[in-house]
Amino acid sequence: MSVERVVRQGGVVWRVRWREGGRNRSKVLGRKRDAEHFDAEVKRRQRVGDLALVDAGTQTLADFAEEWWSLYAAPNLAPKTRRVYASLWDLHVLPRVGGLRLRELRPESVNRLIADLHEQGLAPGTVRKVVALLQGVLQRAVEWGRIPQNPARLARKPSAKRSREVRPLSPRTIEAIRQHMLRKGRPRDATLVSVLAYAGLRPGEALALTWGHVRERTISVDCATSMGAVRKTKTGRSRTVRLVAPLAHDLLAWRLACGRPDDGELVFPGKRGGPLTEGQWNGWQEGIFRQSATAAGVERPRAYDLRHSFVSALIHEGVSILEVARQAGHTPTVALNTYGHVFDEFEPAERTTAEAQIRRARDELVPVSYLNVGTSEA
Repeated sequence: MSVERVVRQGGVVWRVRWREGGRNRSKVLGRKRDAEHFDAEVKRRQRVGDLALVDAGTQTLADFAEEWWSLYAAPNLAPKTRRVYASLWDLHVLPRVGGLRLRELRPESVNRLIADLHEQGLAPGTVRKVVALLQGVLQRAVEWGRIPQNPARLARKPSAKRSREVRPLSPRTIEAIRQHMLRKGRPRDATLVSVLAYAGLRPGEALALTWGHVRERTISVDCATSMGAVRKTKTGRSRTVRLVAPLAHDLLAWRLACGRPDDGELVFPGKRGGPLTEGQWNGWQEGIFRQSATAAGVERPRAYDLRHSFVSALIHEGVSILEVARQAGHTPTVALNTYGHVFDEFEPAERTTAEAQIRRARDELVPVSYLNVGTSEA
């Protein structure tokens, strides 16, 4: 390693020389003081084995993102996730900071990006998704030795607070929705509502459910649909959910109505036997479910509110936050943040089992036999 004076036509510059990986390397700086500082940094990094970072970070964020996409995103992320990420990146990240070199990115660069997105009028939730995506990309840059630390980790992100409080539907409302579907000759749709509301499965998990997942006392949840294909669950983890007696009855009646399909068959197949596509699911939500929920008196109905109803039923049983989180497929922190207001409303003296809540609601309505209605599909 050395610092040497170099005379050029434009004046005097200073060159730092060092050897790395069997190759001679050099860097030219305009001032002697800068060259001496750089030389000292090279020597320090040689001692700690971090020399590669001296020349790291010259790649632009846009170029690194292409590498990240092929090496990380494509093999690890679901198609739907990749589609969302590509849209967020192309619309909001690339035009603003894509041309910066990795080493030029600072927390203030990310804060400037956030301010710009807010000024553009993006919703806080969308801004947070953009920042989370950028942070994830830059974390790979840290792990791959391109930059020493992640500048997005220090940036102040928008609050993750929900803009809309979760709104569980009561068992009586759920039963009214189901009865409306049954009167229309739609037992499959009524059973799907039961699974979403009384087992708390995410929509993709319910659509990937096979008869083999339905056990004597539990439902096994280990996969979900995405873009019409069966993949891992949202969290990548498996769990079991308690199978309450009314739901077990609904599933048995639906299986009998379907002609006793094998364990490997989907509980809610599409018209061609495979899982419902994203478009078919959206059509079901906006069509059949919305019509039945509106008929039951629900304002602004959302199928995902059925999952919240399952968690609400658990809370009114007096179940602990840990068990609520486990059955819902959440972390305890997420469960508490999402359903804290439901816990606050719970009165321990009024605890009631989920099964009793459902049976009471069914007793208030005229039951309809699955065996007397057709098996029409959405």
